[in-house]
Amino acid sequence: MKNIFKYFKNLISKNKIATLTVVGVGPGDSSLLTIGAIRAIKEAKYIFFPVSNTDKKSFAAEIVKNYIKFKKKIPIIFPMARKELNPDQIWESAAKKIISTIDKNNSAVLLCMGDTSIFASSSYILNKIKDLNPQIIIKKQAGISSLSAAAAYANYDLVNQGETLKILECPNDSNQLTSLINNVANKNYVLALLKVGKRWLWVKEILKKEALLNNSLLASNIGMVNQFIDKASNNNSDNLPYFSLLIIRFN
Repeated sequence: MKNIFKYFKNLISKNKIATLTVVGVGPGDSSLLTIGAIRAIKEAKYIFFPVSNTDKKSFAAEIVKNYIKFKKKIPIIFPMARKELNPDQIWESAAKKIISTIDKNNSAVLLCMGDTSIFASSSYILNKIKDLNPQIIIKKQAGISSLSAAAAYANYDLVNQGETLKILECPNDSNQLTSLINNVANKNYVLALLKVGKRWLWVKEILKKEALLNNSLLASNIGMVNQFIDKASNNNSDNLPYFSLLIIRFN
């Protein structure tokens, strides 16, 4: 009887296909984790998480720390807009690392800050995995986006009926931002700019010039202990953290 049980167990194991689930962990507050995210993490054998460098901590891993204590945890280097790194090489290296780990019928999770579908760096890794090993099953578990969380925390309407929400990474120079503002102003647009961070000093000056500072919601480190969510006019800093965004209304 034991031999029969062992036979079927091995048979099931052989037929099992490696699965990678990208899990959105929300912007920073562990209470915003979805039930689906927690379930996926609990079922996975390996947990991959993003770090900007090998000596840095992972914000994503910190959010789910209570659920991964007894999991095999593997850091993955993400470029985080660092110019000295070649993003394509980084993504391919990450993909190969994941493939070599889960290619033996294992299940794994790749943690993703915020939601898995909005400017998610994990998408580049998934594309590499699909090219290198299309047999691996890839799933996504949605998370609460930083935009949604910031708007909710501030009791702020992200977008209303008749309006258009435009989500972009913050432009790299003042001329691009000025042109963008001029193109969408007075057209029932709500403009959401992600990754404001180090650009904030000159972004603030443009908002002031365009009389938009009081109409803009600024959010940094959403859901974290050092969270800032308020009118942009109430922030006196010259520089902001990497996880910073703006929501600009024109009326």
